[in-house]
Amino acid sequence: MLISVCIGSACHLKGSYDVIDKLQELVEDNDLGDQVELKAVFCLGNCQNGVSVKIDEEENVYSVTKKTVNTFFEDVIKTKLTA
Repeated sequence: MLISVCIGSACHLKGSYDVIDKLQELVEDNDLGDQVELKAVFCLGNCQNGVSVKIDEEENVYSVTKKTVNTFFEDVIKTKLTA
């Protein structure tokens, strides 16, 4: 699974690097390094709702914050990995 996290200006100001750091920590803590790749990208076209996160080639762009990253990981990422 490829998780792309926007680091463009708007998302950067909204804490994209905090989201990336926390996602990396969650991936490592759950031993998912062989299944999940994190990638920093520029602009996913959802600037008003950043931090923007996209999974694989899905059209859906998620809005994730430092406060919601744990829930996003459990509800979206882990669910998709076990589907």
